[in-house]
Amino acid sequence: MQVTPLEIPEVLLIEPTIFGDDRGFFLESFNQNDFDEAVGRKLSFVQDNHSRSAQGVLRGLHYQIQQPQGKLVRVVEGEVFDVAVDLRRSSSTYGCWVGAYLSAENHRQLWIPEGFAHGFYVVSSSAQFLYKTTDYYFPQHERCIAWDDPAISINWPFSGLPSLSKKDANGRSFAEAECFN
Repeated sequence: MQVTPLEIPEVLLIEPTIFGDDRGFFLESFNQNDFDEAVGRKLSFVQDNHSRSAQGVLRGLHYQIQQPQGKLVRVVEGEVFDVAVDLRRSSSTYGCWVGAYLSAENHRQLWIPEGFAHGFYVVSSSAQFLYKTTDYYFPQHERCIAWDDPAISINWPFSGLPSLSKKDANGRSFAEAECFN
């Protein structure tokens, strides 16, 4: 696999080696030893999640303020624009964001460590999104930052308004968000 640090170097774009021919393809979507080497520490995942969304859906920007989750995300149907926002006050990239297109065709994955908010926008007619987490989901600790907060200024790949859940439509501003030290 090829691992590329993004502009926020702790966020990694992971591209698996793909073996294909006229019959189809094979790829190793996860290998614990290779992943630990890529991120520079030993991690374990405790939960796998799967969501399906229609075109124009934006989910996020979500994080857990206590029991934060690292996330390894990928798309198995369709395409999304995936975003991570650094919420670590002690970081030189605090308040900055990075994004990458993930699709069933490019097989890319994104590693988003603890201390980041995460969101994605569905570019294709629909998308199935899979992700592994390093901690369990605790709704009492979940927080949401407004997807369109001007302090973050994410360059989402659409004009107009996305389709949002009630929770995401009521996200807090970055200035009001609980962040990490």
